[in-house]
Amino acid sequence: MANKVNIVLVHGAWGESMHWNKVIPLLTAQGYTVVAPQCPLTSLADDAESVHRMAGQLEGKSLLVGHSYGGAIITEAAAKAPGTAGLVYIAAFAPDESENLAALLQRGQPAPGGANIYPDQYGFLWIKRDKFGESFCQDASPDDATVMAATQKPIAGRCFEDKPSTIGWKNFPVWYQVSENDRMIPPDTQRFMADRMKAQTISLAASHASLATHPKEIASFISKAAEGI
Repeated sequence: MANKVNIVLVHGAWGESMHWNKVIPLLTAQGYTVVAPQCPLTSLADDAESVHRMAGQLEGKSLLVGHSYGGAIITEAAAKAPGTAGLVYIAAFAPDESENLAALLQRGQPAPGGANIYPDQYGFLWIKRDKFGESFCQDASPDDATVMAATQKPIAGRCFEDKPSTIGWKNFPVWYQVSENDRMIPPDTQRFMADRMKAQTISLAASHASLATHPKEIASFISKAAEGI
């Protein structure tokens, strides 16, 4: 156990660290030290700093795992987080220099879930609660989808415009899980990012919320990445 890398699980937009609740026990049972920071979703810099602080409390090497917008966070945080040894993207954004989430989403046909996003008066973006399940997690159980919709954490609109100051995936081993039935990030865009990074890749017949709906496969993928470091 002492030789295992730490695993830092980073949530994305409209989520929080409990989106990893089915993955955490599986990885912990294998002897990994697992942490899942709560990101404020207020700016890319703020969110990367929350990962940096959490990783700073760990001893030894760490594998950073990001879901959705969490991929942009680990891309930015990797160079600053102590002990970073690899990056795993779970249906996630992996921006390059001078590239933001908005630019990546404009690469092809719009993702259908985007039609159900709306801003509030404070500049934060939400998914319509009655459309959350069909947009974010159409393969989740009705109860799980209801809970995710009710507990969704809005993201500041500026996060879709922020560009990373460092590109972590250029300096560390990279893995990528593509969700073939994703309605938030088009699967073709996911494959483009994975190919560009030369990532070790798997594909799942999953929604955007693969971490919640396919936890065994996701935990296994993360574990294999950790073993490869």
